[in-house]
Amino acid sequence: VYWPLFVLIFYFLCPIPHFIARRVGEDSDAASSACRELAYFFTTGIVVSAFGFPIILARVQAIKWGACGLVLAGNAVIFLTILGFFLVFGRGDDFSWEQW
Repeated sequence: VYWPLFVLIFYFLCPIPHFIARRVGEDSDAASSACRELAYFFTTGIVVSAFGFPIILARVQAIKWGACGLVLAGNAVIFLTILGFFLVFGRGDDFSWEQW
């Protein structure tokens, strides 16, 4: 059963609102806070959906609860890794991934 692999879509969608808000925020300072808050809202929705999707699959018995637990544990690891990446490399200092 490959239904839990659809969670990979959420992993790719998660950083997109942040990237868009960063691009728009560079142009104007007045809308940067509102745009950043909207990006946080969309990112939160994506993360919550990624955790809710395997639970729904387990409730309709498309996957087993053990598989649901493994997907939830994987979600925690992946999203904490994404968060750590943005905290370490997203500061905008001289040494960052933004220069590449």
